[in-house]
Parts: sequence; structure tokens; C-alpha cells
Amino acid sequence: MADTGKFHHPSAIMPRSFYGLKDGAPIFNLVDGLATSLPSPRGVFVGDNLITFEKRLGFLDDKILMDAFLRNAETVAERGALWRIVTLAWAARSALRVEGDFVECGCYKGNSARIISEVVGFADLPRHYYLYDLFQHDESMPHHSMMEHSETLVDQVRARFADMSNVTITQGRVPDSLAVAAPEKIAFMHLDLNNAEAEIGALEVLFDRISPGGILVLDDFGWLAYQRQLVAEVQWMLPRGYRILELPTGQGLVIK
Repeated sequence: MADTGKFHHPSAIMPRSFYGLKDGAPIFNLVDGLATSLPSPRGVFVGDNLITFEKRLGFLDDKILMDAFLRNAETVAERGALWRIVTLAWAARSALRVEGDFVECGCYKGNSARIISEVVGFADLPRHYYLYDLFQHDESMPHHSMMEHSETLVDQVRARFADMSNVTITQGRVPDSLAVAAPEKIAFMHLDLNNAEAEIGALEVLFDRISPGGILVLDDFGWLAYQRQLVAEVQWMLPRGYRILELPTGQGLVIK
């Protein structure tokens, strides 16, 4: 487990959670140089291909959020994605103002959904959380493999949410699996399918069900490796009058 001391205010330095590097040494040297060049290493965030300094990082003072994050984010990559989780927590909290259920397409290990559930006290809410994933990978599947994909992952995720009767976990390919179980009204939706066709398919089925004021977060939107999703989703949204906000975290944001 990563050193939790790295997450205590006023610094959040996580120097090894980067993707797509041929050689990590130059980045790590840059981070070390950045930390030593500042009068004090305050307001530094390094992780998930994002480097900032002299930022307030006010989310580190959010005890409910940080406690849930530290309970559930165990790997270096999960810890590095803190700012993405912050975005999701803001979206989920904001979505409580509108009518509808919560949706995550591409829940993988259930990490982000579990954190969000704990942050908003979802177990006690009169809403439902719908989680979807294939949970496994073979060469016939269009998404890329992840380390924890396996035949038993779906059971592990179900066990992770066994204490929450208002969570439904559906295994299968999106959008086909949406016919098995899906909400009629949505307040918060998170798409993280690593696949343009699947995400457009999910939008075709679910976007009209998002309540006015509901929030959509597109996990892969601003990442170069997933540019096909950006192109497809921009083309899908523009005729409907929506522009997607690209965030420095790589996420895309739409308020219905």
C-alpha cells in the first residue's frame, strides 16, 4: 500500500503513478527538482499524468472524501487517480439535487463507485446505483485487458457491495447489458468503457434518461490514447446542443 502520509495536507506528491512512459526517470527527476525548487513543497500534486504546484488542493481537507479514498484506493494507480475521484465525488454530490439514480458503465473493481457511495452515504439514500462491466477479457472483446480481469472479478465486486441492497451489478457488454437492468431516470452517470462504440451505445440508450441538471462524467475523454472516444462523443453531443468540458484529469464533463 502506498504511503498515506503523502496524502496529508498540504502536499500530495505521488511520483510513480504515470502512464505511457518509455522511461520514468526524467519525470521522477523533474518531480524531485520541482519539490526542491519551491520554498516549501506546498500545493504539489503529482500523479495520473498530472503535475501541479501552488494549488490550494482543498479536497485534502475534505475528511469524508479522503477517508473513503484511503480506505478503498490501494494500488499506486488508484492512489494517483485521486483528482479524478475528486471530480466524481463533486459530480455525485451535486447530482443529489436532481431526481434519478446513479450509473457507472465500466466499473472494473468497483473502486470509484465504492468511494462515491461512502462519500454520499448511498446505502441510506432512496436511490439505486447501477454498475456494468464485462469483468473479464479475451481477444474477442474490444476493450483492453486490465490486471484484475478474471472469471471471479464479478463475484469480488458483488461481495464489495454486499452491504448495499440498492446496488445492482450487471455483467455483460454495454449497451446490450442495459436491457437487463437500467434506471428510468438518472442523476449521475460515469462512463469508463475504454471503447468508443460501447460509450456511444450507452449514450444512445441512457443520455435522454439523465434528468435536467444531472451530470455525466466521461473518464477517458481527454486522454490521447482514447482520442476515438473524444471524436465520437463530440460528434454525438454537438447536434444535441452540448459541449463537453475537457478537464486536466483527462475526464470530460457534461451537465444536462
